[in-house]
Amino acid sequence: MIEEKKLKLGIPKGSLEEKTIELFGKAGYKIIRSSRSYFPKIDDPEIDVMLVRPQEIPRYVCDGILDTGICGKDWVIENKVDVFEVCGLSYSKDTNLPARWVLAVPEDSPIKEPKGLNNKTIATELVQVTKDYLKNKGISANVEFSWGATEAKPPLLCDAIVELVETGTTLFAHKLKIIDTVLVSMTVLIANKDAMNNEWKKGEIEKIAILLKGALESYKKVGLKMNLRKENLDKIIKIVPALRKPTISYLTDEDWLALETVVDEEIVRKIIPELKRNGVEGIVEYPLNKIVY
Repeated sequence: MIEEKKLKLGIPKGSLEEKTIELFGKAGYKIIRSSRSYFPKIDDPEIDVMLVRPQEIPRYVCDGILDTGICGKDWVIENKVDVFEVCGLSYSKDTNLPARWVLAVPEDSPIKEPKGLNNKTIATELVQVTKDYLKNKGISANVEFSWGATEAKPPLLCDAIVELVETGTTLFAHKLKIIDTVLVSMTVLIANKDAMNNEWKKGEIEKIAILLKGALESYKKVGLKMNLRKENLDKIIKIVPALRKPTISYLTDEDWLALETVVDEEIVRKIIPELKRNGVEGIVEYPLNKIVY
């Protein structure tokens, strides 16, 4: 009997869930969830998907229950597991920037620096990382696990918190101030080490990594097409920065060229008016799904 080839993939349930499923869609994988199931359907018969809390994904990947999964690197460090880090993926719930676990206290607290937390109580989900941080700083404090709503706990239930922030808005809303950064984390694709020693599974995991990274790159860029006079080519190329070199082709009118390139989306609003002023016609901007270097 031929063994059925299946890759067991864990995707994070919770704050990263929507962004992750959207990213997989952009990468070419359609994932469909039902409201009551932890096993979404994916349009690849060789992949089984499971929705798992990101805090648990590293342990399940290490134990081989999952072959690969997406989670924050913070939870890999927190669980102290031996997994293979396939690649970093620069996205989070609200931004594409790394997230920070910060040490915060009430705005009116007399504590100005971490050393002021000796013999105090700190609430956090990231217990082991926080304990290691305090040990390295020579600080003796009580670290309590927080089940959620951590920002609301000081000063009645604890003296300080270690909490994950992207923009810091929630901390400021709860009148907390940051006194140090405990850990900088990003989203990562991890894999079970035995799975990476399996030729087929390794190939599938690496394929997912390539497509996800390509999809992330495409969020920042757009394609541009345009027509221009041949005599203006050198001038236009200086205006339009290309990913490598722009694609240039001839039109039926030999005095005109078609140029196609990829540019950062944030500069498009600046260069299109300049292109127009320099005689470029038929400018078309279009979205991209993947950019694979």
